[in-house]
Amino acid sequence: MTTVPGTSPQQESQKPLVMDGNALRDLIVEQIGARVAAAGNPHICLATVLIGEDGPSQTYVRNKHKFAAKAGLVSRNETMPANCTQSEAEALVASLAADPSVHGILVQQPLPSHLNNDAVLALLPADKDVDGLTAESLGRLVRGEPGLVPCTPLGVLRLLEHYGIATAGKHAVIVGRSTLVGTPLAILLSRKGVDATATIAHSRTSNLAELCRSADIVIGASGQAGMIGKDHCKPGATLIDVGISRTEKGIVGDIDFEAVQNIAGAITPMPGGTGPMTIACLLENTLTAAALQGVKIS
Repeated sequence: MTTVPGTSPQQESQKPLVMDGNALRDLIVEQIGARVAAAGNPHICLATVLIGEDGPSQTYVRNKHKFAAKAGLVSRNETMPANCTQSEAEALVASLAADPSVHGILVQQPLPSHLNNDAVLALLPADKDVDGLTAESLGRLVRGEPGLVPCTPLGVLRLLEHYGIATAGKHAVIVGRSTLVGTPLAILLSRKGVDATATIAHSRTSNLAELCRSADIVIGASGQAGMIGKDHCKPGATLIDVGISRTEKGIVGDIDFEAVQNIAGAITPMPGGTGPMTIACLLENTLTAAALQGVKIS
């Protein structure tokens, strides 16, 4: 449990463990940098594709390159105007896919609405798909084959591991069934070695609050601001917030932090929880991708 200055032991016992994604991201970046240095600083390149002038996307990409540099990785950012054609976008991604000096490729989402997103992503080789979004990457995940795992689900797993949250034999409820978070996270949690029993809940789930109260771990991944509150949390449960909503009050998550903080045993903040971990795991995936392509890494 966290220690809050100026509170009594009884009050301290009611405060949940806050799982700091920023601190863990920095630790993982440092560890990746140490591995790269120990391997003799081989050329390992992450390429991003940014189409259009979306402000948040520009910020996300800038942060990815900032932390890639801290980890000792080479990064390049390929940009195209929002009015580019489908063939132009596909030609850029195909050129990166064919470039042996590029080990990981991330196509920043969302693409402009006139572009066929699936057709662009289909050009990514599975060994360079550091976002883990292609059909082949997801197929490898389902089959338990070596590959690249979507960054946000992997980040959730790393938070649970780092903060010593028990998963074996525990019930985890994931609210949200997207192929980006909910479905791959359920697979990861169910894998041998993690050994949780994962349930995916969604908009048609009956008695959602009751289902969540039965869980040892609840992951909000629906993008519905504050939908998970005190009625969804059993005492001592771990709550992981993946959903992001932009409101008049700023960025908020799926979990009503104030409502559950005296009930939960551990919780991620929003922002500062799973978001930083997505960047950390992108870099982890880039290192994995390089190894899959024959780069020697200790």
